Amino acid sequence: MSNSLNTFHRLQENLNQIVLGQERLIERLLIVLLADGHLLVEGAPGLAKTRAIKALGEKIDGDFHRIQFTPDLLPADVTGTEIYRPQDGSFHFQAGPVFHNLVLADEINRAPAKVQSALLEAMGERQVTVGAETYPLPDLFLVMATQNPIEQEGTYPLPEAQLDRFLLHVLIDYPSVENELEIMRLVRSEALSQLNNANGKKSTISAVNREKTSIQKITAEDIFAARNEVLKTYMSPEIERYLVEIIAATRTPERYSDELARLLTWGASPRASLALDRCARARAWLRERDFVTPEDLQDLTGDVLRHRIIESYEAEADGITPDDVISKILALVPVP
Repeated sequence: MSNSLNTFHRLQENLNQIVLGQERLIERLLIVLLADGHLLVEGAPGLAKTRAIKALGEKIDGDFHRIQFTPDLLPADVTGTEIYRPQDGSFHFQAGPVFHNLVLADEINRAPAKVQSALLEAMGERQVTVGAETYPLPDLFLVMATQNPIEQEGTYPLPEAQLDRFLLHVLIDYPSVENELEIMRLVRSEALSQLNNANGKKSTISAVNREKTSIQKITAEDIFAARNEVLKTYMSPEIERYLVEIIAATRTPERYSDELARLLTWGASPRASLALDRCARARAWLRERDFVTPEDLQDLTGDVLRHRIIESYEAEADGITPDDVISKILALVPVP
């Protein structure tokens, strides 16, 4: 096992101790970090979406910033703006929160389209243009966004162009009964620790928790070294062909079945192929393999395609979800 893989395994284990019952979400967070992309997490309130992303931000030796998206947010609140200096009559650019290494866009669908579009250039080109000047973003730059699917009043659905910028769209569900018991105990111990610290007392529970959840922060150099190893993970020509066939099935579904063609209006762009390629290599690497298997592709196809395909009105009327369509695609495309 390489040093980079060992580092990421410790990080994954550490995050699983902080965010209980969301092992799949933690793995997806690390995959996106390794694949140099952006992540959209969707789930009901209280499922530790923000906690997981903040926990990852605290473990990385870089700048982390959270933006709470609201209906009155302005694009300049995200990207920054030029400030006038009356003493010399010049303008000075004041960088916004998007210039941090890790940016948490909390409840991204609560901000209007102008604010959402302010992230498009940053996520796609890793730069921000204000007036006539273009400012590069840090080499290590990730946007991790959350959205709540329950409350639709006062929200603004993300346009397809912005959804396509997200490498993965992950859905999370409620924890199991056993995990919820552990969550209760963890939160209670954290609350007790905070009370003891406020009163100037030492807490043995706090000390135990700190020992379990403390690791040395991962540097940008560690992440870049791991990304280099991920890119070298082998994918055979047969697996590459299988990957492209999965994506192509969303564009020409009539090649596979009339039923599939009836369900789809628009297929995925080449960004889907690139995303599945990078993410499958990252998943294989995290699982200590130096080669990609069909299972890696199948496990990630839902998160890669969920936000990139557009169903027909007929499919929506029949209550067929994008995940149902993706399952049909995986069942129809031959596995090498």
